[in-house]
Amino acid sequence: MDNRYSKKQIIAAIEETAVIPVFYNADLETSKNVLRACYKGGIRVFEFTNRGEAAAEVFRQLVPFVEEELPEMILGVGSISFVKDAWKFIRMGARFVVGPQFVPGIAPVCGLFNVPYMPGCGTVSEVGRAQRAGCEVCKVFPGDVLGPKFVKGLRAPMPWSKIMVTGGVKPERENLEAWFKAGVSCVGMGSNLFPKDVIEAGDWEKISRLCANTIAIIKEVR
Repeated sequence: MDNRYSKKQIIAAIEETAVIPVFYNADLETSKNVLRACYKGGIRVFEFTNRGEAAAEVFRQLVPFVEEELPEMILGVGSISFVKDAWKFIRMGARFVVGPQFVPGIAPVCGLFNVPYMPGCGTVSEVGRAQRAGCEVCKVFPGDVLGPKFVKGLRAPMPWSKIMVTGGVKPERENLEAWFKAGVSCVGMGSNLFPKDVIEAGDWEKISRLCANTIAIIKEVR
């Protein structure tokens, strides 16, 4: 397991880059190319999602690839809803764990390994429960349903909250500005950062440009 980064350093990297690509592909080489393209575009935190039968095996092979070729990239796992999967991916080298929902049993597993756990939360109470369980960053999900007003309203009485929003986030100025003005610490971005036709065409340079442009917009609007 890669121990180069502490929990504090990982959270700092998440806040600094402020955008986490969310991606899954069953093909190892495609996944490597996407990671390379994101790295070239300035991305330093990447969420590989547990969304297919090949996820664990591809992730297992991505860990040494990242350590050897992309030394500043922090690789984590997403779409984790079961404690057993959190154990499995952390032991393979996941440096953070993201889920669509808050699963109380996952929090102590991540705490044991000093790994950030960012669970999906859809209410103020869920965010509060996750924070009391040690989750320093909570994922507001689905973002396109809850909207920036939810984040702004939540942070009014809970200004200490570090929020990542995922779902419907677009690499466009108007969309990103709305989220960061509402008070999010970072955004997670999937299909809008990885258009299907671009992946199929293997246009890795375009992925790099999308990442770089997104980072530049975020620096301007927050």
